[in-house]
Amino acid sequence: MKKYLILLMIAFAIFSCGTNTSIVNSWRDPKITVAQENFKKVLVVALVKDEASRRITENRIAASNEIFKTSYQYLNETTKSLTQEQKLKILQDENFDGVITLRLVSTEKETEYVPGTYTGMYYGGFDGLYTGMYGYGFGNWYGMYSPNFYDPGYYQETTSYMVETNVFSLKENKLIWTGTTKSDYVTDLGSTVDAIMQTVVGEMRKDGSLPKK
Repeated sequence: MKKYLILLMIAFAIFSCGTNTSIVNSWRDPKITVAQENFKKVLVVALVKDEASRRITENRIAASNEIFKTSYQYLNETTKSLTQEQKLKILQDENFDGVITLRLVSTEKETEYVPGTYTGMYYGGFDGLYTGMYGYGFGNWYGMYSPNFYDPGYYQETTSYMVETNVFSLKENKLIWTGTTKSDYVTDLGSTVDAIMQTVVGEMRKDGSLPKK
């Protein structure tokens, strides 16, 4: 059991960079923790409509360690018409003992004002600065300083993504941990997946679902 728990921790450890993702809320089963589960094979399921985004998300996590497997290999168009029981049996026959799901809950658009910045010459130090400029016209002076004079403020629109992450035990056939994260200033799906996993792991360590560092 220790071997696979260590593998799980190593896999999560790669998500250790800075993040613009924060935890909104979380819950764990008080009777069982991820640390108590003997996860040897975990299915990664990204519940998104876009197939490309699904594969990017699942591949990103699955590439971190061999215990993670992408769901599109097992749950795809060929299994779409199967019942829930039949799909569960496929996972049991493939010896999966855990499942991690990520689901986009909502998106929120926000508009914020970015103030301008003054980058020109410091007022108060004119003595001496103008000594070598006497005799030059306004054009020379303006051409020297105007490009760095003022960067005006502007409004920008950002989109925040709320993502729900769940951890299921197939052995217990129950949800053992769930949490919702909020990601701001998203520009790259892959790095956002990393940030979500980093935030989730941090919260799970905090609530005792995973051992502390």
